[in-house]
Amino acid sequence: MGVAAYLTAATPPRLAVGGIIVAIPVLAVEQLGDVALGGLLVAAALGPSIVAAPIVGAVLDRTRRPGALMAGAGLVTAAAFTVAAFLGDVPACVVALALIVAGVATPFLMGGLSSFVTEGIPEERRAYAIDALAYNLGAVAGPATVAAAAALGSARLATLLMAGSALLGAVGTLPLRLRPLAGEPHGSMLATMAAGFRHIATHRPLAVITASGTVSQFGAGGLAIAAVALSVERSSGAGAGAVIVTAFAVGGLLGALANSAYPARLRPELVMGAGFAATGAFTVLAALDLGTEWTIAAIGISGLFTASSAAAMLLLRKQQSPPSLRSQVFTVGAGLRAAAAAAGAAVAGLSAGIGAEALIIAIGAVWIVSGAMLVAYPRGAPAIDGPVVE
Repeated sequence: MGVAAYLTAATPPRLAVGGIIVAIPVLAVEQLGDVALGGLLVAAALGPSIVAAPIVGAVLDRTRRPGALMAGAGLVTAAAFTVAAFLGDVPACVVALALIVAGVATPFLMGGLSSFVTEGIPEERRAYAIDALAYNLGAVAGPATVAAAAALGSARLATLLMAGSALLGAVGTLPLRLRPLAGEPHGSMLATMAAGFRHIATHRPLAVITASGTVSQFGAGGLAIAAVALSVERSSGAGAGAVIVTAFAVGGLLGALANSAYPARLRPELVMGAGFAATGAFTVLAALDLGTEWTIAAIGISGLFTASSAAAMLLLRKQQSPPSLRSQVFTVGAGLRAAAAAAGAAVAGLSAGIGAEALIIAIGAVWIVSGAMLVAYPRGAPAIDGPVVE
């Protein structure tokens, strides 16, 4: 497995997941004129991954054929999104059930696949820079593809394209020839899950980076709502909010491209903490009322630091996890971040009354706090996954 092979496998399913949360609400309005239903269906697609993450991780830590499970998850996701595309012809309850099934499969394609990246790209810093690039490509290309397809065709077409992307990811996993990370499993599934939770909670280096990464997403989750609120408050129109969020995503993609070409060589905990803090600082600066262009530029710059800090976080997850628990650590970490992002969006929506500028500053402050949490990372903590390949 090389860089191209991994990106071919990892980017399409992440594009599909990133795009479906945009496609489904548009489809619900287009077919049934029901915005609320769109929100409920998005929750159906995202919510199960939080609950399924530890189970998926434990399964991947115990299976002898991780590649087959990854491909199967991609096929299930593609089938579920295909069913969802026919909302209106297919009852909403059936679409909801299909999206719940897709949500259960999602951890295989997100945190689960990330836990195997160093098996084919042995230089760890570059491996996780490439993984962060796959996430950022999906985050930008997914919504962009949906927007273009919905504008030129229909939301149904956009949803079918997301199904096709998930299918491409399933096919792309086959050449990776993924192998088990550990030896024969011992004990029951429950014992494996308990060991994973215990390691995440009590191994200090991992507990610190898990907490910091989770808190950062609480801030990130509220950005879209805060950006729209700020644009409306300053009479720029709600559309300017979408431009602000796009600037953050484009900044993240540019940062990911730079980091994949020249991975940061500082201590990963320093890269992670400084990157989160820098994202927060520029988010706070975006609240200054110096015009829409200033806000877009500041938020775009804030996004530049997200890829290097995410890659450092993934590297630390790997270094601080024994092979027998690695997939579980990755899937649970991804699930916690997804839950934090959802909670951040909910809190931002409920807090809109405090004023958009105050909300932007609060989001930036959350990022800064998440970076500051890395001060608690024990300096010189040894890797417990075996020798570091450099």
